[in-house]
Amino acid sequence: MKNLKNVSLIACLLFLILFTSCSNDDNDSNGGNTPVIESVMPSGYYEDGTIKSLEPVSIVDPKNYYIIHGKGFLTTKKVYFNDYDTYFRPTFVTDTDIVILVDEKTPYADASNKIKVVTEKGTAEFDITVAPPVPTFNWFNSENAAEGDVVTINGNYFLNPIVKVGTENATVLSSTLTQITFKMPANGNDKYVTVSNISGTTPSSVGVGSALYDDVLQGDTGHWTWSGNEFNTNYTTDKIQGDASMKIVFNGWDGADMKFNSRDVSKYKAFRVRVKSASANTNASLTFVFGGWAYQVKRSLSSVWTYIEIPFSEIGNPTTFDQLTLQESGNFGGNTIYMDDMGFVLK
Repeated sequence: MKNLKNVSLIACLLFLILFTSCSNDDNDSNGGNTPVIESVMPSGYYEDGTIKSLEPVSIVDPKNYYIIHGKGFLTTKKVYFNDYDTYFRPTFVTDTDIVILVDEKTPYADASNKIKVVTEKGTAEFDITVAPPVPTFNWFNSENAAEGDVVTINGNYFLNPIVKVGTENATVLSSTLTQITFKMPANGNDKYVTVSNISGTTPSSVGVGSALYDDVLQGDTGHWTWSGNEFNTNYTTDKIQGDASMKIVFNGWDGADMKFNSRDVSKYKAFRVRVKSASANTNASLTFVFGGWAYQVKRSLSSVWTYIEIPFSEIGNPTTFDQLTLQESGNFGGNTIYMDDMGFVLK
């Protein structure tokens, strides 16, 4: 990566020399006049080693080099992208061109959408859009939403977002940079939700309709601990997805049962859940029991939220599901365990 950066810097210098030679007709300098920005072009190489085309662009990506082309730049004092004071190397400035790295801290939302070059002779402005990072997609809720339900997406970089469920466009009802609400379209089951901005697209990690728990136990027909301890399915103090999680208080080797309406799971390949141990004991663990004790899968826990996935191949490749049993197995006298975002993984 260091070599690639060095090559990009050298490429920027070569482009600057080339562009300056092409732009200085008969050595006619404009250094004493008001600056003018005519275009912005990418500079350097892509990660695969191919050279970037010197074609004007209207969108720039942070952490990439660009050539600001025009005239009257010799006395440049400041360059701003969306009013963010951007560092430039004086050696990368000629009368007609400035080679500059767009800072990763450049604002992209609620911004001026302009480049500003300030020289001793005046100020030039030029329309440009600074691209946000590709969206991050943390979760959506409710995962089992039906047609017409309002669904919330949590993540980041949701600038002018486009939401799809599978290939179907969804109606966005509201959005901020970190949250979107949209209306679930028809036939959403077994499809992934995607969020796009001008920089790219990010899919959800789970499919619509795959939840066993996301704020509520889906298809719940009964749940309890063997000891009668607390089994709270609406614990709002600590959660990883949505508005609530499950809090289950176990004595040593205590257990809990969850019963569900029977559902077809032939389209899934694994059971999934996010779990957190209240105890920081390194022996903290939980045994997941499937098929009426036919299959017992022990997993270690930690005091931070941890994703657990159990392949169906480890539990007899079930085609239906109606029960889950849990047993505390840390062997240190009991534990309180939090669970959230529980369900299945599509094949």
